[in-house]
Amino acid sequence: MQTFIILLAAIISFTIFFQWWRRYDRRMLRASAFPEKWREFLNNQVPLYARLPDELKRELEGHIQVFLSEKYFEGAGGLEITDEMRVTVAAQACVLLLGRNTNYYPQLSSIIIYPAAYIAEHITHEGLVEIRDNQVRLGEAWHRGSVVLSWSDVHSGANDIKDGHNVVLHEFAHLLDFEDGRADGVPPLDHRSSYVSWARVMAAEFERLQLKAASDKKSVLDHYGATNPAEFFAVAVEAFYEKPEQLKRKRPELYEELQAFFKVDPAEWARA
Repeated sequence: MQTFIILLAAIISFTIFFQWWRRYDRRMLRASAFPEKWREFLNNQVPLYARLPDELKRELEGHIQVFLSEKYFEGAGGLEITDEMRVTVAAQACVLLLGRNTNYYPQLSSIIIYPAAYIAEHITHEGLVEIRDNQVRLGEAWHRGSVVLSWSDVHSGANDIKDGHNVVLHEFAHLLDFEDGRADGVPPLDHRSSYVSWARVMAAEFERLQLKAASDKKSVLDHYGATNPAEFFAVAVEAFYEKPEQLKRKRPELYEELQAFFKVDPAEWARA
């Protein structure tokens, strides 16, 4: 019994030390000088960066340094990973962390990048029958471990910040959704009372998008968001950052819910 108590105390002490060290290390990384070459990548490859107020630019740069220190990048399909790729992906992923307390996607360990769209096996079930087929994908997020991306789509999505399509924002929105263990379009919210408003607004907007998709009517949100609540959230996040003024004007309640969660106002950046 005494040995067990000693072992438990040692584990607790190590856990406390590790948490303290990680906070310290992150604080030092955020405070360190941001490489000028990386800033060139941001100016050239991530136009969203130019929209940010100076204070948020500095915050984003700090987040990027922590992200690149903790996450592993791996090329697939013969792709050789460059600093430009790493910074471009990290910048867009970290935009979703601005203004909020963050643990830097704790379930994520690696980002796998293909040169272009890739083939992935897709499994569905009809009753007891398992159906396997292959799908062409631009990206995907796994509950634990990895995000997979197509570099050509990362590049094009980053450069066009007005079309509402951004594979990095989309897949990392899924990671935020996964943080409570469920892929249901509801990320962990700050207060229990927030879930009531979130559920009311998101359910109504999801149903509205489903009706528009069924009748092939134009929408500020991509019709892919009508697939299920998880995809609706990811598509809404894309529009929130890339088409903020249009989203705020046409779907104000949806914009307000996203603004309350992300603690930023991209429509203000666009106007500035």
